[in-house]
Amino acid sequence: MKIGITGATGFIGQGLVRKLRERGDEVVAFSRDGERASKKLGGIRGVTADLETPGPWQAELAGLDALVHLAGESIGAKRWDARQKQVLRDSRVEATRVIVEGIAALPADQRPKALIAASGADYYAFASGHGDFDDDEVTEKDPAGNHFLGRLCRDWEAQAFAAEAFGVRVTTMRTGIVLGAGGGALDKMATAFKFFVGGPIGSGRQWFSWVHVADAVAAYLFALDTPTLQGPVNLVAPGAVRQKQFAKALGHAMHRPSFMPVPGFALRAAVGSEFAEYLLEGRRVVPYALERAGFKFIHPTVEGALAAL
Repeated sequence: MKIGITGATGFIGQGLVRKLRERGDEVVAFSRDGERASKKLGGIRGVTADLETPGPWQAELAGLDALVHLAGESIGAKRWDARQKQVLRDSRVEATRVIVEGIAALPADQRPKALIAASGADYYAFASGHGDFDDDEVTEKDPAGNHFLGRLCRDWEAQAFAAEAFGVRVTTMRTGIVLGAGGGALDKMATAFKFFVGGPIGSGRQWFSWVHVADAVAAYLFALDTPTLQGPVNLVAPGAVRQKQFAKALGHAMHRPSFMPVPGFALRAAVGSEFAEYLLEGRRVVPYALERAGFKFIHPTVEGALAAL
């Protein structure tokens, strides 16, 4: 197959490119700097593309069997102010709109057959909020939360699903915290443990929905190869845990204690009240659609995932 990827140099993207090439697929990377992306990814074809702006790069969507859309400004890259929130929206909502606009402009027989688009498990509302963490499982049928990331993911996905009107199968991957070595959230979380001051965030009772990077890559491959998998998909491991259990497992894997919690007030001071809310609250997201479709997780438990890392 000929697969286009946005965000190919990112944490999931690099692993996905590697797996696609290993099985003989042709890969095209859409990046702000196509030449640099090509070199970083081992010489695959790179297309320079400002995804938020229509341009000649849209013609390169022609002839793709599928497009995997992973690009988006990192949620935790900067403190959230009005400007940064707009950057987050534009890099997701606007970029996806422009991509679908490009697909729509192609002759019907040249359009990608599938659009596998990133989304976030933060689509959903918090459990019960304000310290009352219930055990209800959250599936793809649950509604979007009325908070910034909930609205962002809702609008992001709406732009992707607009491609269905042009005969494209659309799958949105509502991804939890991706755990992997050499990048992502784990490096940041592990720093405190390295200095023997690691522990849970806040009360530690909030649910923590996660996925090992190998499973994230495998799930994108599965979505590419499974024509019946469409609509929203929760890309999280089946073993959701409370934050305190995750901290204990991380400490065990690193041979470090996990007794020192990060107080809520300190977290709010460090990253701002609104972003801190996402870390102090939670929801028990489960991979209902993936498991129903037959996907098998490599690392279904957090203890096994962290040990492997």
